[in-house]
Order: sequence, then C-alpha cells, then structure tokens
Amino acid sequence: MCSQNILRKLAAFSISTMVVALIGCKASSQDSSVVSSANQFNSALTPAEMQNPEINAYFQAIGARIVEAAKESDRQNFGPKTHKEGKNDWMFEGVQFHLVNSKTLNAFTTGGNHVYVYNELFQLCQNEDQLAAVMSHEFGHIYSRHVQKGQGRQMALMAAALAAGGAGYLAGGQQNGAQYATAAAGGTAAAGGFLNMGFTRDDEAQADDVGYHFYYLAGWDPRHFGDFFQVMVDKGYDKTPEMLSDHPTLKSRVEKAKQKADKLGDRATRFLKPNIATPEQFAHYKQIAQQVGGTMPNDQQVLNTKQLLQALPRSCVMPYEPKDQQDAQNDLLAKGQQAQQAKQQQPANTK
Repeated sequence: MCSQNILRKLAAFSISTMVVALIGCKASSQDSSVVSSANQFNSALTPAEMQNPEINAYFQAIGARIVEAAKESDRQNFGPKTHKEGKNDWMFEGVQFHLVNSKTLNAFTTGGNHVYVYNELFQLCQNEDQLAAVMSHEFGHIYSRHVQKGQGRQMALMAAALAAGGAGYLAGGQQNGAQYATAAAGGTAAAGGFLNMGFTRDDEAQADDVGYHFYYLAGWDPRHFGDFFQVMVDKGYDKTPEMLSDHPTLKSRVEKAKQKADKLGDRATRFLKPNIATPEQFAHYKQIAQQVGGTMPNDQQVLNTKQLLQALPRSCVMPYEPKDQQDAQNDLLAKGQQAQQAKQQQPANTK
C-alpha cells in the first residue's frame, strides 16, 4: 500500500536495511515468527493503548465470542486454504483486543494474538453490532493467515524502527544519542514488518466472508454486518473506484453483506444472542473512551506511537490510501534517514 516512491527512497539510503527487511519477511512467513513479531509490535504500541478496566473487559468480551465462534468453525474445518496450512491452536489462545488512543480512523491486526481498534473508529460506531462486525473482520485476517501472506508478498519497510531510533537519538542528546537510538530502534524493529504489509482486495473480501461467518455464529444479527460500512459510505469515504483500490468498495461490501443475510432468510436469527452491552451501556463505554483518551500523557513517546498508528495500512475501513497515511509514512522515513545520518556522524569509540 506504500507508494513506489517511498520504496525507491528507502532503497537509495540503506541497502543494508533492505537486506534485513527481506530476511525478516522470510522468517515472518512462519506462524511462530509472526506471533513473536506481533508481540514486539504490541510493546511499541502500549503507550497508546487505553488501560481502563471497563473498556478492556468489554472489548475482551466481544472478542471472546468471536474467538469461540472461530474455534468452533475450525473444528468444523471451515475456512480458506491458508487456514488449513498448519496448526491453528495459537489463533485461539491469549488473543487480545485493544482500544488505542488515536484520531486515525482504522482497525488493524498484526496477525498474531492482537487486534487493534482505534478510538476514532469506536466513536463512529453507532452500536455494538457495528463494532463486532469490524472486530470479526479483523479476526478473519488472523484466521486466514493474511499477515503471513502479506509479509511474504511485500518487502517490509523498516522506517518505523529507524524513526524510533531518531526519537531515541534526540532524547539521548549528543552524549548518549547513539546508545539511545540503538535501544529504541531495537525495541520497535518488529513494527517495520507491518508498516508496508497491507492486504490485497481478495484478502479484504475473504476477511469479510470469514468475519461474517464468525459474527453470525457468535450471535450478532447478520443483517447488521454491513451497517458500519454503510456509515462510512454516508460519511463520504467511498471515493476510489474498486479497480484502482486494494480494497473492495464500501458500497460493494454493504451489498454483499445484505445478499448473505437475504440468503439466510429465516435462519438469520438461528444463533442470535443478546448483545453484551445495552445501547445505554455502549454509549457509556464510548464516553469513557473519550475521557480516558483526553487524560493520557501527551509525551513524545505517545506522539511517536500515534504517528506509527497513522502510518499503518487502513485495514478494513478505507478503500484507498489516505493522504495522512502517506504523509506519516514519509515523515517516518525522513526521521529514519536523519537518525541514520546522525549515527554515522558519531565518532568511533576508541579504547
């Protein structure tokens, strides 16, 4: 999803970085490597994750229903070919669903045991059905091993790690800059593996299909699976023709969800369960999230993390690459270049 221009610039300034990225891509094609990288990536995002007991419990409750439906689907041998290519127990163990403090409209998964919903998206959701549909879609990416496919298919940008190095250098100053930069870059190296991964149009359509199945089996009304996409359409986000996009158009996703529900007919309510939250409780959780977001520390670490969140591919919700995503990626690249240059200018240590 990142522009070819960024890739050319990246290649120009650091051949060694490319080599590292290629090695990382190959290693990350294995489930264990993806899980490990996802855990490291989560460590980098921790400053922006909302740590509120009510919010966390609610998101985990929604996620638990989705994961249980996925586990049952696995027992029934449901899923695409990529799901059946290896052992799947890891997909259903210790999965965490995070609400992150960001004004970027997105939801994303790193393919291991972490799913992220940005607060901007949560605030746009009108009810639990819409939120659960987004979360089901994201788990569909995990279930279908789309991250493994993406990292094997595209060269991963290391700009995030380099940008972290730049921030570390500035924090450490002239005396300790190189040491701080090395530590910061090492701590977020895994982030670069996800920055340019993205998902193809087929991946997104497949995640919709798989997520719809989980959503239905988990007890939400399948007639509402496409409602959030319709909200996005109403907000004017369906701008790019499908043939020019990595994602299906939002309108087409609404139509396909409706077709699936119509095909179910009377069976649409077969697995129906009450929502976890009442409409009043849902509004309360959104209010809490707004309050918590406003009180989180606005230090440099959080600001850098927010920029990383903005630079990540807009899985699920955007049928095109937004300008702010491109700008964030370019800015991360520039910071990485500055950090690299600053490190090169440091005098060699002598004994």
